Amino acid sequence: MMRKIERENTGLLKPGQDLVVAGYAGLAGSAILANDQRARLGEWFSAEWLDQAGEMENSLQQDKIDWSEVGATDWESAGEGGILSAIWCLSGAYGTGVEFALRKIPVRQDTIEICERLELNPYRLYSHGCWLLASKNGGRTVENLREKGIPAQVIGSVTKGIAREMIVENGHGFLERPQPDELEKILPGYFERDEQ
Repeated sequence: MMRKIERENTGLLKPGQDLVVAGYAGLAGSAILANDQRARLGEWFSAEWLDQAGEMENSLQQDKIDWSEVGATDWESAGEGGILSAIWCLSGAYGTGVEFALRKIPVRQDTIEICERLELNPYRLYSHGCWLLASKNGGRTVENLREKGIPAQVIGSVTKGIAREMIVENGHGFLERPQPDELEKILPGYFERDEQ
């Protein structure tokens, strides 16, 4: 039995709708790490490359968008815990299932490279500025977002039942309960600092 996640719902998320990711998973976290772990990452990356990766955090502007204007019926911020936490929370709030392709989630190459070097999962990394959207027409929502200069991708759909099915390279798996944000492995207590 799925435990209901408490959050305000629009009541408009229904099976058959598309799941869209707006923005890049893990980008905010990798930008923080490019700045904070500069000496460690400098063993593999040039100072110029780290400067560019570190500046990406300042370019995230999706917080002020009215997602309903681009065709979304409901949405969840992929902040702490990353995009996989957002998928878990949105589906849990409605008690619905989801099916999504992990490799369709937009992730920048610099995020992947930083995560590989630090042995982190980019899909569970702090993703401020990245959003999970539900839409009746995901293709149209993606077009609307791209017109606003926001990268987006349809990654799957809302399903009947409660299974959170993830399509991976070797077949299918199931999404696990959210873990602590990957950023905490490198910067323990990072999110507690923001609350003080």
